Amino acid sequence: MTTREAAIRSIERYFDDGRFLVDLGRRVAIPTESQNPDRAASLAEYLEDEMSGSLTRMGIECAVFPNPAPNRGPFLIGTRMEDPALPTVFTYGHADVIRGQDASWREGLGPWKVTVEGDRIYGRGTADNKGQHTINLAALEAVMRARGGKLGFNLKVLLETGEEVGSPGLKAFCEANREKLRADVLIASDGPRLRPQQPTLYLGTRGAMNFDMVADFRPGGHHSGNWGGLISNPGIVLAHAIASITDARGTIRVPEWRPTTLTPSVRAALKGLVIDGGEQGPDVEPDWGDPDLTPAERVFGWCSFEVLAFVCGNPDRPVNAIPPRASAHCQLRFVVGVEPQDILPALRRHLDRLGFEKVSVKASREECLPATRLDPEHPWVRWAAASVERTTGQKPAVLPNLGGSLPNDVFSDTLGLPTVWVPHSYASCSQHAPNEHLLAPVAKEGLRIMTGIFWDLGQPGAAPRSPQG
Repeated sequence: MTTREAAIRSIERYFDDGRFLVDLGRRVAIPTESQNPDRAASLAEYLEDEMSGSLTRMGIECAVFPNPAPNRGPFLIGTRMEDPALPTVFTYGHADVIRGQDASWREGLGPWKVTVEGDRIYGRGTADNKGQHTINLAALEAVMRARGGKLGFNLKVLLETGEEVGSPGLKAFCEANREKLRADVLIASDGPRLRPQQPTLYLGTRGAMNFDMVADFRPGGHHSGNWGGLISNPGIVLAHAIASITDARGTIRVPEWRPTTLTPSVRAALKGLVIDGGEQGPDVEPDWGDPDLTPAERVFGWCSFEVLAFVCGNPDRPVNAIPPRASAHCQLRFVVGVEPQDILPALRRHLDRLGFEKVSVKASREECLPATRLDPEHPWVRWAAASVERTTGQKPAVLPNLGGSLPNDVFSDTLGLPTVWVPHSYASCSQHAPNEHLLAPVAKEGLRIMTGIFWDLGQPGAAPRSPQG
């Protein structure tokens, strides 16, 4: 048995004998709700006690820093420098979770305790993101033990406590600590696999722009019998304005929202990929979305427009009156090649061309998450895919970017890192809902994959070197 195989066997025992559940349970029990201002002490406890203790035991020097954004949770930087000549790996996780929604969990379950039922490991943060960074840190420790106390590479760890509220202060913090965080590559875990049974790499994220469309026509409502047919209905006008953005199957009609970056390398990476959210996930609808694109291209290589909420009148108590106002909360998920600053101006031009000047458009957040993407042919991608295949015996799905959004631009643009994400969850994990869970087979395979990756990183001359930015 090679030492690589021994390290992987040791991490399998860590899972099988329950130590993984013990570590995860201890972390899930800390209610790190970043949306709840009363949990500030829990956010600090997670970094200062739980994570600092675990990382220090591994010979990683830790420091906790205040957030440059006011009234937001802290950051932790962990550093282990074995030799300046070795490659330096940057890994990331977020300690915070969304609100526990305690009363809405199924009987026998709760957000702040780990409960195992069959292949499911329930608890808030098991999938997003405590389970995922617990997997990665355990794999690092397994490699260190197998190598006699050495990793064979240098390590930088960044943990934040505000990802679920938009990562306030993250960019400013990384800019201010650029030297402390200098590295060759980001290898981290968040988000879902393409399919539960298929190892996955993704190399960036789609951007997200949330905005409101409003038809505000007059101060009050007017009797629909007396005024129907005489004055415009804002709900009808807004519905037609929204309908002009896509055709009946959701194909985008705003020219500037149709990217030109679906390159041959991106198409090649997505060719043949099957999207599957697991047994509780919805079925992919083949007749929805751009007919010229495959389902994988629609969600990983293209933009998607969604109406998240639509209000006209009083839905709970409708009356016989033409309402004065209608509003819709909308979102564009966009890929590299779509200019964020032109998303709303482009929509404004589109609406004006079609006569919808009375419909206003306004961003609902001060900032949007930018789109990022690493070329699937990048040396670090090929290297990571080969490592995963060596461990699992199957080629991983390689996604140029995740369908969702993360603050990856801070790592790819601000810190200048190639970014390789190895997710350990799946699309139907209920990560922002009651009954959040991690799949045990995916967690165990994730431990094996990450132990293999970190072992391979420490092999002399095996990993590609990137110019440090």
